[in-house]
Amino acid sequence: MKDIARSHDRLLIIDFGSQVTQLIARRARELNVYCEIHPYQKVTDAFLHDFAPKAVILSGGPASVLDEGSPRPPAAVFELGVPILGICYGQQVMMQMLGGRVERGHGTAEFGRAFVSPARAKDRLLEGWFENGPEQVWMSHGDHVSAIAPGFEVYGTSPNAPFAVIGDPARRFFAVQFHPEVHHTPRGTRLLQNFTRLAGFAGDWTMGAYREEAIRRIRQEVGDKRVICGLSGGVDSSVAAVLIHEAIGERLTCVFVDHGLLRQGEAEEVVAMFRDHYNIPLIAADESELFLGKLEGVSDPETKRKIIGRLFIDVFQKYAGEIEGAEFLAQGTLYPDVIESVSFSGGPSVTIKSHHNVGGLPEKMGLNLVEPLRELFKDEVRALGRELGLPKSFIGRHPFPGPGLAIRCPGEITREKLEILRKADAVFIDQIRRHGLYDEIWQAFVAILPVKTVGVMGDGRTYDYACALRAVTSVDGMTADYYPFTHEFLGETATRIINEVPGINRVTYDITSKPPGTIEWE
Repeated sequence: MKDIARSHDRLLIIDFGSQVTQLIARRARELNVYCEIHPYQKVTDAFLHDFAPKAVILSGGPASVLDEGSPRPPAAVFELGVPILGICYGQQVMMQMLGGRVERGHGTAEFGRAFVSPARAKDRLLEGWFENGPEQVWMSHGDHVSAIAPGFEVYGTSPNAPFAVIGDPARRFFAVQFHPEVHHTPRGTRLLQNFTRLAGFAGDWTMGAYREEAIRRIRQEVGDKRVICGLSGGVDSSVAAVLIHEAIGERLTCVFVDHGLLRQGEAEEVVAMFRDHYNIPLIAADESELFLGKLEGVSDPETKRKIIGRLFIDVFQKYAGEIEGAEFLAQGTLYPDVIESVSFSGGPSVTIKSHHNVGGLPEKMGLNLVEPLRELFKDEVRALGRELGLPKSFIGRHPFPGPGLAIRCPGEITREKLEILRKADAVFIDQIRRHGLYDEIWQAFVAILPVKTVGVMGDGRTYDYACALRAVTSVDGMTADYYPFTHEFLGETATRIINEVPGINRVTYDITSKPPGTIEWE
């Protein structure tokens, strides 16, 4: 789908390893500016020539420019004649390469909230700033710029960063010591907007335009061939399926595998929407007996995930083999998946948990890939879904993991526990909707615990399962905090679950953030 990107002015973000580099891209996309993140190792002179950016942002990073072999952009980036913005490490590397000076901390390190005041020099970069006095920003630096490069002026200072905002207006080079991309810098988005405006971006990156261009590109790519799509019922694969169907119609066939680990009524809802509402050719495969049979007696969470992932591939292949003439496989790959597939350091990372998707299918099946969402962030996918007319209730659904209820059922999975879990989860989500909280919460669910507890109902003793409610707020799922329900809500919900769901006599609420916990229980 790269031809779509080439039809827009492009902002290049050179990544030096900051944990918040993706936020720069998200802010730019929110400003209707198309951008891509590329690690500094990949940005060669030839790359710059081919990419032809309209502007460049140099990200933050954990390294010190004073260390031997520290990350650098190619010198050619400063010869492109386009605006450049350096952020934190990006400011320091810019100064180091252009004739300024950077020194070790020595009492000038800053981590956390700081306040920037205006300096004598002014520039369009800071339009809308300082209207009510100093601006709050988020600092995270050990080293500091001790002398700015020739041609630069000072636009803003903080107590520990005399060169908090600097610029060379003649070359349109700018740099900040803080992080404008994080929400702890309240007017950071305005600064980024000012930068893109002075760079001359048209702001034409919209989902309406993307829809039209993507449909045209899918038709060119697929031609008169057939496409199969593994439909999970989640937002990503659903939006991809509807977009491709709009492009090629009946030559798309979706395969929906019910592994017996879905929420209450979910299989029926997905089938009804795609087969009845959109009239998309759909194979609905009920393979619940196969999956639950293979999971019987298994309690290790990683083993559960691997069994489900392997079976999904086997089942998908079986049904896909029945679709004559299929030459393309559609996937709901998103831009964060693309970014994360290119390691900044090239080193190994710790496996927290295996992920279940259809990523292993192409090599096994010999199919070409169609990935119409690979340039989009999650919020852009939702916006595209709205453009395509998917129901609001579906577009705004909370994320649901590929292994489904298997990872919300710690310990051994049984049909009895799954049925109890489905009913409890349905009550919890109904409560959240009744109180108008659904859209405030990133993800909410019930986990059934591998323990029974003593209780009293009426005059009798019970010995039933305990469950845990989980609800979190998040921006992208990378970090999360628990949702602060009132005690009244929790008490009301616990009463409903115990009264309406046979098999549960105790309800708890999980208030663990991520990190140290994960959102899901397994």
